[in-house]
Amino acid sequence: MGTLKQSRTVLCTAILVKLALQFLLVLPVYELHRDEFLHIDQGKHLAWGYVSVPPLTSWTSWIVLQFGASEFLVRLIPALWGVLTLIVVYRTVRLLGGGTYAVALALACTVFSALMRLNMLYQPNSADIFFWTMLLYLMIAYQKTLKNRYLYIAAISFAVAVLNKYNIAFLAAGLAVGILLTGARRILANKHFYISACLALAVLLPHLWWQDQNGFPVFSHMAELRETQLNNVDRADFLFEQLLFFAGALWIIAAGWWFLMRMREYRFVGIAFVATLSLFLLMRAKGYYAIGLYPAIIAVGAVWFSRFENLWLRAALVAVPVVLFGLTADIAFPLRSPEYIAANPDNYNSLGLLRWEDGQEHALPQDFADMLGWRELAGHVDLEARKLAGKTLVLCDNYGQAGAINFYAPGLDAVSFNADYANWFPKGKIDNVILVREAGNTDLITERALFAKIRGGLKIEKPNAREFGTQVIVLEEPRIDIAQRIQSDRESRR
Repeated sequence: MGTLKQSRTVLCTAILVKLALQFLLVLPVYELHRDEFLHIDQGKHLAWGYVSVPPLTSWTSWIVLQFGASEFLVRLIPALWGVLTLIVVYRTVRLLGGGTYAVALALACTVFSALMRLNMLYQPNSADIFFWTMLLYLMIAYQKTLKNRYLYIAAISFAVAVLNKYNIAFLAAGLAVGILLTGARRILANKHFYISACLALAVLLPHLWWQDQNGFPVFSHMAELRETQLNNVDRADFLFEQLLFFAGALWIIAAGWWFLMRMREYRFVGIAFVATLSLFLLMRAKGYYAIGLYPAIIAVGAVWFSRFENLWLRAALVAVPVVLFGLTADIAFPLRSPEYIAANPDNYNSLGLLRWEDGQEHALPQDFADMLGWRELAGHVDLEARKLAGKTLVLCDNYGQAGAINFYAPGLDAVSFNADYANWFPKGKIDNVILVREAGNTDLITERALFAKIRGGLKIEKPNAREFGTQVIVLEEPRIDIAQRIQSDRESRR
């Protein structure tokens, strides 16, 4: 079994390995991701909700901003969510009676997996995985002990998870199916279940109020997401990706699910696993939406496999995820230059990494292409802004451009009609406008009627950047009140 001290030593080692790899697996040529810039700027405009995401990420962004918002700190936050996930996996193993070997196996399978790449980006996804793992742990703990405190912690965890990302609703639906179809439905006769549910609702009320006051933008955002991204998702690709995420732990996952289905008190979790995956398939969800299902199942499977005493088997089970991770890290992570990937696409293409959310094949994985060209763009805009007198508005075509300029050229306060930036336009007279236009969007008919002087030409020159060809255009000597015109445009877009 091993001692508690040994198990904790294994946990600490896993944490140190994970933290080190999170920074070593990214070449310096890659910058922050477009989504990260948006989330950081949300920390400057705290609210109980946003067009694209719930408010939790903005709170961590506010903290990041208080400490300078360096790239290191931005990358540290998702890594720390990953560390918390490891701790919950460890707690799940110990809860089920697993010893040092079970802890080592579960943590090896969790560390050396797709979680490493997901924890690379400052997005709500890393916290989402933690909350999924936490909620499953708490439900298993309640079934094992029947202690009501787990229901209250689960309720609060669920509410905070909703404030992070609505994706947790799929797990809640899956758990509801599992509970209703098994003996776990006795929880419905427990008054503490309803009291804890009311507690969760109380935590969510400020966000629900914000949604109501703003016309429930979550529904329009979901509709846009389905139209522009989810409709391009192939269900076969979804299933294939499930095999890739924890390729070195597939038998551990299978054993964990089988073990859950055999144990009457935990069978509801096994059913919830299937029900949640089925819901994702039905909704044509992206493959990574389901990653949160696996860490807790891996913990269960590791406990089951720990009953085998064969040293060769034990060593092999721990080694396989490590070896597979090492063999694929060169492809799964930005460890090669953009030029190398574009010239050697076969391995990336074979794993479906070159298919973007638009359903098309591209030269680089989308995440990698979204981490290029931002410093160059910010430098171009900053250079032009320094030449201008008076108040200058930096107006971008998309949120990535606006956020990158604000991060790499602080003080310019770039905005966009895209995403949450539409609510963050500065007030007062505008003397000049710097347009940041995507490649191909260079029609200036309207602008020529509004400004006496137009110049431009600086572009993003990195050929493999998603923003390749994005152009900076300077508009001077307005013929009308630009602030009033922009306010009118904002109102017409609502």
